[in-house]
Parts: sequence; structure tokens; C-alpha cells
Amino acid sequence: MKKLLILLTLMWTAVAFSQMENPVKWKTHVEKVNDSTYNLVMKASIEKGWHMYSQHTAEGGSLPIEITSEQADKDFKFNGKAAESPTEKKFNETFGVEETFFTNAAVLKQSVTLLNKDVKEIKVLFYGQACIDACIQLEENFTFDLTQATTTIEPLPTEVAKADVKEVKATDEPEENKGLWTIFFLSFLGGLAALLTPCVFPMIPMTVSYFLKQSKSKAKGITNALFYGASIVVIYVLIGSLVTAIFGADAMNEFSTGVLFNLVFFLILMIFAFSFLGAFEIILPSSWGTKVDAGIDKKGGYVGIFLMALALAIVSFSCTLPIVGTALVASTNSGGIAPIISMLGFSIALALPFTLFAAFPGWLNTMPKSGGWLNTVKVFLGFLELAFAFKFLSNADLVYDLHWFERETFIAIWIAVFGTLALYMFGKIKLPHDDEGSRISVGRLSVGLLALAFTFYLIPGLWGAPLKLISGFPPPLNYAESPYGVGYSKEAAPMIDGKAQELPEGAHYGPHDIISFDDYEKGLAYAKEVNKPLMLDFTGKACVNCRKMEDYVWSDPKVLEVMKNDIVVVSLYVDYKKELPEAEQFVSKETGKKIRTIGNKWSEFQTVKYKTNTQPYYVLLNAKEEPLNKPYTYNSDVDQFYNWLKEGIGK
Repeated sequence: MKKLLILLTLMWTAVAFSQMENPVKWKTHVEKVNDSTYNLVMKASIEKGWHMYSQHTAEGGSLPIEITSEQADKDFKFNGKAAESPTEKKFNETFGVEETFFTNAAVLKQSVTLLNKDVKEIKVLFYGQACIDACIQLEENFTFDLTQATTTIEPLPTEVAKADVKEVKATDEPEENKGLWTIFFLSFLGGLAALLTPCVFPMIPMTVSYFLKQSKSKAKGITNALFYGASIVVIYVLIGSLVTAIFGADAMNEFSTGVLFNLVFFLILMIFAFSFLGAFEIILPSSWGTKVDAGIDKKGGYVGIFLMALALAIVSFSCTLPIVGTALVASTNSGGIAPIISMLGFSIALALPFTLFAAFPGWLNTMPKSGGWLNTVKVFLGFLELAFAFKFLSNADLVYDLHWFERETFIAIWIAVFGTLALYMFGKIKLPHDDEGSRISVGRLSVGLLALAFTFYLIPGLWGAPLKLISGFPPPLNYAESPYGVGYSKEAAPMIDGKAQELPEGAHYGPHDIISFDDYEKGLAYAKEVNKPLMLDFTGKACVNCRKMEDYVWSDPKVLEVMKNDIVVVSLYVDYKKELPEAEQFVSKETGKKIRTIGNKWSEFQTVKYKTNTQPYYVLLNAKEEPLNKPYTYNSDVDQFYNWLKEGIGK
């Protein structure tokens, strides 16, 4: 009787579910990889509470997904099973196996290669199983129109919400947005630094007092000050817009790794540095300021206030230009709207005190008096400019692999710069605009001690210490003349148990003695030979974030063990300026540009294959050159990178 009741319950449940609307809804489209290879993309939205089993459920478990077609092996062939994401795993008590399934949403990409190039559409049959308290079988007929294929290859998501089926997006904030926030924040700090210079700081109480005295009421004074602050923002954002218009993203990507670009900006920053140190003043023609002052007296009102903001920009030019110039140089390397974002951050910080002190004039009494400390701030910034300038000189040397400005030379210069800064802060060195005071303040002493401590920190770097605190600024460890760099630059094998390691053909020792290739085909051939996944490392000789990943993340013991033993690394430098043999040079079908250098070749490869030109950019591939998981961009979290490696290897 009990068995009969169970049977009747199961039959009733099956009938009930058969009457329900299908809990899995589908959207499909086609991606064109090349003239003969396509991705058939199936995106599913799964009702809440339901789950759908994947292609890879364990034997003896629930029904797996199957994708078949009557056209297979006639008009096209399946390239293995479909790539799928995002999946979850859970132990099934009923079957006693761990099962793989989807909840909320699923994306499957079935790669196919045409055998008949006249085929315009492909029809496939989809079989699967979805469950809640009971299960139903899924059966769908999909038709893919190859003539409507897109050339944009979307990466598989790591997590998808039900509402995202129409256009699947990763939940993480795009790396580009993270970079813009960083540029904004650093430029904001630059604006705060500009406030503490002799050209700007004394103008705060003068300007605010003017607004309060000239206005008929406190509210009007605050309104005028707000407009004044907004005018400062507009002026500097216009500067950023002009730079963006002149140096678009494409142009900056091309120029930023060029020798001429880096040498020019090295010289510009050196000029800025010596100006801050007191060697000379960078001043605009006095007639400009005179004309603006005349305009203020003549126009009055809001036009006059805007001209006052312009006058501030001109009068403070000698102090703000080095900071503005440095911010723009740094942001133009990021291309796009980065210069506008940079100037927005800088100008907001510069305008902030004028607005705040106008709203709360009592605060003016708490401001420190102008004096020699302002010049000390200016000189401090000059030393920082001097140190940063050598990063551009280093870039020029790195991209041509000249070894004229190696790691030890860079570190020695920084030791000299910050050591001298410490002596200056201690009052042992006097510069042209310094006061003759015999005492130093506690603040100045503190900065001097920090500079001295940093100098001592740098010294071990001359003998191969990693110096993680400044990771990405000096040339990498493998770009050195010391014994710690020989194994990389001259391909001398490290000694293990008294024996030199043998290198595969075309390989060399990269960061942390990881065996690496710099050619895709050679690396792929070796990965197939040893049956290991291939990790593409799209990187750059002058890429700061790439060095940070290598110094912070790759050096971690658990990550290093995986990279040495479980994968094959291929590092493709997109900014390497060495020319290709003439027979290998070509014109890109995608961009129409001449592919002339090794860097051009790998940049083109990344752009065409993965629709991005971001570095660092890591891709794990199997022997069929299929991605094993979602590509990984800059994120210095060791555990995340380690989990990403293990996820790909596990697949």
C-alpha cells in the first residue's frame, strides 16, 4: 500500500510539472571567431528555486546536458563539449555523487568548425534536466543564423543574475572603472599638494575675504565662492578635455611605450623638478595676468568671478604646472577620458578650501601663517618629481631591451634622491629660497626620518632584494647586472642540487625562475608535449601593474609552486620594440596598421583574439586552445589569483 502511495505521488507530481510553464527560458546568438569557426551561444534564465544540471555531472548521477545535431560531421563539426558557466557543485545524497549544476542562469558556448562554407544556419537539439522538488526533462530546438554572427567575443561570466540573461555581465566592477577611480584619487591628492605651495596657499584667505566683503550678504558671498570653485573646476577640466582631444586613447597606447614619448616626459619632469627645487621659475607672460585683471574690473558679476578663477590658474602657474603636468602625463598613459578625470580630481581639491572657508569664514583664523614651510613643501614635491622622472627614462630603455639603465642604476639614483631629501629635511642642505632659520619643526623632522628610512629600505635592492614596497617602478629583477639577474637576461640555468636545470627549446627563465616562453606557438607546442594548461601572460616591458603582479602575487609560495609545476607560461610583451624579420611583417586585416615589431604582433593577437588591449591579462588554455575559465586582469589578491589558477587547471 505504501509503495502504491509513493507511485501515485510521483505520477501526480510528474503530471503537475508537465502542466507547468518551462522554468528555463533561452536567448541565443552566434559569435564569429574566424571565417570557419563560430561559437553557438545559449543563455538560460532559470526560475528561482530550480536548478539545471551541466554537461559534466558525475556518472550515476542526474541526466547531463547533451547538444546534438543532424548536421554534425556533414556541414560542421563540434569542437569538443560546450564551454559553460557559472556552475556550482554539491554532493547528491540520493545518488552518492558530487554533481555540477546551474542556478538562476547559465551560459553555454558551443564551438563549431564549418566543413561546408556555404552553410548559412545550424540547427542543434538541446537535452537536459531541471529540478526543484522533482525533475523535468528539457528539450529545445535551436536555430543559429550564421549571417547574423557578431565579431565580439564575450568572456564567460563567473556569476550571472537572472535579470542579466539578455546581456551577461560579470559582477565585478570593470577594471577600467577601477583605474579611473585611482587616477581621480591620486589627482585629488595632487590638488591638495598644490594648495600647500607658496603660489596658492596665501591666496585662500585673500580671495575668500574679497568675496565676503564685496557681497551684500553672507549668503551672496557663499554663492559667489561656490561659483568661483566651480569655475576652477571648469578651467582645469577644459585642460583635460584638450589633452584628450589631442591624445586620444589609440594615440596614447601607441606613444606611451615609445622611446621619444618617454624621453620627452623624462625631460619635462626634470624641468618641473628643478623648478620646484628653486633653480628657476616657470612663469607665464605677465601681460596675460594684466589682461585678465582688466577683464575682472570691467566685467564684474559672474563673468568677473570666472576671470578671477582664470587669474588664479595663471598666477599659480609656476607652482601648479609641475603637479598638473605630472598628473596629465600619468593619466595619458591610461588613454580615453583619463586626463579629464585627472583634472576633475585635481581641480575639486584645489577649489574645495575656497568654498569651505567662504561658508565658514571663522575657520580662516585657524589657518597657519604663510612662511618658509611653504617653500619646504615645494622642495619636497620637487624631489618626488625628480624620482618619478627616472621611471620614464627606465621605460625608454626597457621597451628596446637595451640594458643601459638596469635595476641597480635606477635604485642607486633613488637612494641618492631620497637620501638627499632626508638631509634637506634635517636642515643639512640649503636651497635658493630657504629661510636661514636654525631650527626644524617636528613635522619636517618626521618627514626626514621617513625619507631616511626609505633610503635604507632601498639599499638591499642593489643586491637583488625584491623591494615590494615600490614594485613596478624599478626595472624587474630579471633586468639587472647582478647575479640575481643573470639567470633571466642571459638564460643561465639556476642550480638545483648541484645540477643546472635544462630548458625546453625556445624557453628562458622568467621572474622567480619560472620557465617561460615569449612565443605563443613554441609555448603551445611544449604545453601539448607535457600535457599541461597554457597560461598566456599579456604583459609589457613598461607595465607597472604587470611587475606588481609578478612581485607580489607570483612570488607567493603556493602560487609559485603551481606556476612552476602545473602550467606552461607564455609571456607576450605588447610593447617590445624589436622589429620582426621583414618576411614576418604584415598589415593587419582588423586595424589596417603595419605589424612591424614583436610588440605589434602580440598586441594585434590580443586585440583580435580577446577583444581587449589590457595588461596584465592572463588566459588559461587547454591543448585545443580553448579558454578554461574567465580571463584574469590586474588584481593583486594572492588567494584570488591562486583560486583562478586552480579553477582552470581543474577543468
